[in-house]
Amino acid sequence: MSKDLAADAIREMSDEKLADELKKAKGELFNLRFQSATGQLENNSRLRAVRKDIARIYTIMRERELNIGGPKVAS
Repeated sequence: MSKDLAADAIREMSDEKLADELKKAKGELFNLRFQSATGQLENNSRLRAVRKDIARIYTIMRERELNIGGPKVAS
């Protein structure tokens, strides 16, 4: 993910695309944490943004699981 994802943009994604974005975000978070631990991280706010993106993705996935939050996008 190159930028913060809006909840509306996430809701428009299919389940497969959502899972793919989650995997990318988790990989990016791992890399950012590694950079932070070694003192190479230049943009500390990126850590927070990626964590929020992951939380948004999990929230949308849970909403779909419970069938709340509007119509489900076809998979």
